[in-house]
Amino acid sequence: MLEATNIRKSYGELDVLRGVDLSIQSAEVVSIVGKSGAGKSTLLHILGTLDRPDTGQLRIDGEEVFGMRDKRLAAFRNERIGFVFQFHHLLPEFTALENVCIPAYIGNRDQQLAEQRGRELLDYLGLKNRAGHKPGQLSGGEQQRVAVARALMNEPAIVFADEPSGNLDSVNSRELHDLLFRLRDDFSQSFVIVTHNESLAQMSDRRLEMIDGVLV
Repeated sequence: MLEATNIRKSYGELDVLRGVDLSIQSAEVVSIVGKSGAGKSTLLHILGTLDRPDTGQLRIDGEEVFGMRDKRLAAFRNERIGFVFQFHHLLPEFTALENVCIPAYIGNRDQQLAEQRGRELLDYLGLKNRAGHKPGQLSGGEQQRVAVARALMNEPAIVFADEPSGNLDSVNSRELHDLLFRLRDDFSQSFVIVTHNESLAQMSDRRLEMIDGVLV
């Protein structure tokens, strides 16, 4: 479902990624751990098409993504890739439902159908009664679940998560971790997670470690 080959990235004389190969299957949860500065977030940004490598190939759902022009790549990213970050990045002036629907709005999808799916996702995530609330009216755990629903809005092939529980307390962290695996089981959703949380990494189908720009 995802196949990355010989991904390399440098900034000046600093080699951040030094030839990364990685394959992800459907309905697989893969965690990437490693010390700060090892290149984890850089790799995640490239796999998520937010940045381009200096060299290497990336196929997602059978398409070679870095052969696309920027406009087509942005549309592909919106359609086929979801993101969950440590800080939820919800828009404070929008309701939970509106935040969830943003990827569909960007893709010019039917508003009524988008909102129907948004409500279904919020219901699944235990937020049925919070759809009309703005982020400032939600707890940290609720905000992160809204961010997860937003990532799932367009039924992506894969979701990339960068320290998704890093800003949550232990109870909410555990609930988020359990949720990711429930999504894998219920919807065959694939996740690639960069984390310092060893318990989350150990729960994953595969735990990979990044050392000095390579996966070991």
